[in-house]
Amino acid sequence: MKIIIIGGGAAGFFAAITAAETHPNADITILERGKDVLQKVKISGGGRCNVTHACFLPRELVKNYPRGEKALMGPFTRFSAGDTIDWFEKRGVQLKIEDDGRMFPTTNNSQTIVDCLEKAAAQAGVKILRGYRMEDLEQIDNQWLIKTNRQNFTADKVLVAAGSSTSVWAILTKLGHTIVQPVPSLFTFNIKDGRIDGLAGLSVPNATVQVQQSKLKTSGPLLITHWGMSGPAILKLSAWGARELYDLDYQFNIRINWTGQWNTEEVKETLTQDIKPQNLKKLAVKTPQYQMATRLWSRFLEAANIPETATWADVSKKQIQTLAEQLTQSVFTVKGKSTFKDEFVTAGGVKLDEVNFKTFESKLFPNLYFAGETLDIDAITGGFNFQAAWTGGWIAGQAMANGA
Repeated sequence: MKIIIIGGGAAGFFAAITAAETHPNADITILERGKDVLQKVKISGGGRCNVTHACFLPRELVKNYPRGEKALMGPFTRFSAGDTIDWFEKRGVQLKIEDDGRMFPTTNNSQTIVDCLEKAAAQAGVKILRGYRMEDLEQIDNQWLIKTNRQNFTADKVLVAAGSSTSVWAILTKLGHTIVQPVPSLFTFNIKDGRIDGLAGLSVPNATVQVQQSKLKTSGPLLITHWGMSGPAILKLSAWGARELYDLDYQFNIRINWTGQWNTEEVKETLTQDIKPQNLKKLAVKTPQYQMATRLWSRFLEAANIPETATWADVSKKQIQTLAEQLTQSVFTVKGKSTFKDEFVTAGGVKLDEVNFKTFESKLFPNLYFAGETLDIDAITGGFNFQAAWTGGWIAGQAMANGA
């Protein structure tokens, strides 16, 4: 049996290794269009590779996928985060859990994961051809013809795991599959506002962010950057709102509650009845609240017309009201987006209704399989996109090798 894998990324390698280990006599080849394989693995997590997330219950795990939640429920009962940990540990790679649940190799080096996958593929007898770009795909009788820029291949089974490749999606469209329009996901917001200018690197542990023009709303840590805002709260919003924000052409307003869940009246009451009475002789600027950095706190005092020289005794009821509003419902204008680090994630791909998620096989064409970002599946940041890749690759590899 001959199997061709299109794409030398996480899902492609996992499928190839799984198929080869399940069916040692199978002839398995990975075709990678670039000069190097596993490039996204190498750059992910700031060069550390966020392998997966310590979320071990499938029902909880699927909640991190804006697109693919329903489709992945079954697959995650078969191969989930715990299985990923076991897979790498059996091959000599130990993973660690960080405070936020993200999991990395204990070496803190993504090359550890790259080396593990390449070694496992070599030991399983998987062939890897670099610089082979698929240009067409045809089903002839019971075989697949894969045309590339260098030569043609025939295969009994084909797995397409080429990531967010518009050229591959075009080939699949020509073949007869439906491609959901790709749009960016996981991006930061470009914001120019005096309240955050010069504060790059400052963060708050829990902010609530809502898009004014929609019902989109998330909470979590928020980070101020040179270009605007990032952090889990913003990234989650960009993932869940990928299509809606695309339709707005990335021009919209966000309302931020910097205190987390406290509402304006609660903050006003706290400032009036607790903070002010205890700090009458202290400078307001020197007593930041809600785990906020002093420099950011001072910007909100400025926005509330509270001078740097003012003690709490000098702060009026009107100024407290304005400060409470700034802290709980300040509005910022977003004008554009920026890619989150080097991690490109796209919403869109092969329509999920056209895939059998028991095997990751096409419902339209027997012996054609999909995994990874080729599918219309994507997740929030935190290792979830890789987990979908490992799961899809493992199940597809098993199915191809077992003749399912």
